[in-house]
Amino acid sequence: MARDLLLEVGAEEIPASFIGPALDDLKRVITERMADARLKHGEVRTFGTPRRLAVWVKDVADAGEDIIKEVLGPSAKAAFDAQGKPTKAAEKFAESLKLAVDQLGRATTAKGEYLSARVEEKGRPAADILKDTLHAAVHGINFRKSMRWGDVDTSFARPVQWLVALLGSDVLPVVFGDVTSGRTTRGHRFLSPDAIELKAPAEYEVALEKAHVVADISKRRAQLVEKVRAAASKAGAQLLEDESLVDQVTNLVELPSPVVGTFEERHLDLPPEVLVQEMKSHQRYFSLVDSAGKLQPKFIAVSNTPVRDEQLSLRGYQRVLRARLADGRFFFDEDRKTPLIDRVEKLGRVVWQGQLGSYLEKVERFRTLAVWLGQQAGRAGEAVTIERAATLAKADLVTGMVGEFPELQGIMGREYARAGGEPDAVALAIAEHYLPRGAEDALPTQDAGALIGIADRLDSLCGIFAIGKAPTGAADPFALRRACIAIIRLVLGRGYRFSLSAAVDESLRLLAPKIANAKRKAGEPAPREQVLEFFRGRLKALWGEQHRTDVVEAVLSAGFDDLVAAQKRLEALSLIVGRADFQPLAVAFKRVVNIVEKQGRDVQGGETNPQKLVDEPERNLHTAFTQARSTVSGLVRADDFSGALREITGLKPAVDTFFDKVMVMAEDKALRENRIRLLVEIGALFNQVADFSKIQAETAAAA
Repeated sequence: MARDLLLEVGAEEIPASFIGPALDDLKRVITERMADARLKHGEVRTFGTPRRLAVWVKDVADAGEDIIKEVLGPSAKAAFDAQGKPTKAAEKFAESLKLAVDQLGRATTAKGEYLSARVEEKGRPAADILKDTLHAAVHGINFRKSMRWGDVDTSFARPVQWLVALLGSDVLPVVFGDVTSGRTTRGHRFLSPDAIELKAPAEYEVALEKAHVVADISKRRAQLVEKVRAAASKAGAQLLEDESLVDQVTNLVELPSPVVGTFEERHLDLPPEVLVQEMKSHQRYFSLVDSAGKLQPKFIAVSNTPVRDEQLSLRGYQRVLRARLADGRFFFDEDRKTPLIDRVEKLGRVVWQGQLGSYLEKVERFRTLAVWLGQQAGRAGEAVTIERAATLAKADLVTGMVGEFPELQGIMGREYARAGGEPDAVALAIAEHYLPRGAEDALPTQDAGALIGIADRLDSLCGIFAIGKAPTGAADPFALRRACIAIIRLVLGRGYRFSLSAAVDESLRLLAPKIANAKRKAGEPAPREQVLEFFRGRLKALWGEQHRTDVVEAVLSAGFDDLVAAQKRLEALSLIVGRADFQPLAVAFKRVVNIVEKQGRDVQGGETNPQKLVDEPERNLHTAFTQARSTVSGLVRADDFSGALREITGLKPAVDTFFDKVMVMAEDKALRENRIRLLVEIGALFNQVADFSKIQAETAAAA
């Protein structure tokens, strides 16, 4: 009979950011080990609060499934002597399986014939499997930081206080440090401190709710949002949406209880981002705005328990915030006493990266690169704004406010630039060069900030690759993947047309004094190739979310130096591969590409010689190709890739007839090379849009 499994690890307050990853670890280890042991089960749920991590597995089978498996023994040659009698090897193998030699079979493998037997492997009892599983799960949680306590040798995020391990009504023995598992859990620390005895896992969630603990994270989150919004509405305001803060506060409480507080209106003359960050970063308060989105002198704090004296509690929340806002005002007032331009030289004392120099050196590089990018992208008129904004872009890093709140870099640069009388375009570019900060973030609203942002990130990419510190599968300390995706989004979002490889070359040129002596591993590609391949990988992943992977590969293989053009080629090709008649078209194109790949390298350069086209089908193909080439080139220059594909598609009948009627690999060398040269030219025409050899023609019609 199937029974439910419950594991709960109770501890002192676990940091909010640790809870989600820890639950993922618990669930992964438990489900993987149960799968390995062939122990079937139903739904798996996780629960987490600051004081507990729990996994509930429903309908666990009584034992792992029995299986019949084939076991190989010694080779047939080693198992029998010249007279065909079993050797010791055969007898030992049979004895180990409790079989007679004549009950063994034979199996043919790649290495030859071997003795074999089909044996039944009984599944282990669930209790035996789960004892080991739960022990491994509790000891296998990876925390960013762990601690030891008392005389306990093991470590955990915080001291473990209790363990619950139940299979149905039975307690499974699990030990962690000096704590042994039982059936006793605990409720809310203040509202229900007494022990709670569980008879079975099914009681868990309800018992905790009665003890003032909402253990289900999604349910607690929904309650938190509902209560906070209701409190904001009651206060005549609206909640400033902040999903990350909601997630954080959800895992700081077991029973969310919001209260509305206020702060002095005089602080509203501070930049709103400062006020929001003060409330969020240090106090985990929610900010409130009016219907127009203007910040209000109110906040919502979330307590872990309903308060008896709300005014007393509010005075505490407000007193702490008052001190924080006073600090913010002090930093703001002090920072404005020194013009932003006067801070630039101080960046020479701030290290960007040991081998690549200071922030001042980085600024000098990406300022030059940003102006160059502006010229290449047809934004030369922005040069003055770009140069000034780039000069000031990192100056706020040496201000008191950004030192206290690193999240405000760029924002404070904008405010201090305005205070120092810089043009609005310069101030805005300082803030916007950090955009987008994440996948869902907005792009800059003007060119100066966008181009500086591209230059800054490209300098980081090229520099870090050049000194041999490229990201690995497990680590990306300089956030280069995010930087690369941001560059792609900026170029495509702003429609910039410049050569990506030329931009990489220019960045590496500016970095040359710093990377001249950088050591590289033997056989390692040059930094230029590494950076471009890195872009290729990000494009493949990014575009692969919305387009067929073989179509993405076909477009990238034809080149992505102009990112905007590459995206347009992708969109055009994605439309045509969805057509029912594309499969035979792709097959015809592949024949061209395959011959070019196999034979084209042996043919000297130059165009097809029309005088050497002796058969009518090849003359017709050359005529059709010549007409199409002129049209396609014009359409490609106009970014009309759908039109270019239509023209290329029109070559199919002539291509088919050519292959049906003409012997490409003719004995006459001159004739053969001329025909191959014609196919090389046609292949080059195709390649202006995509490498059709990468497309899975057999699935194209089903797309």
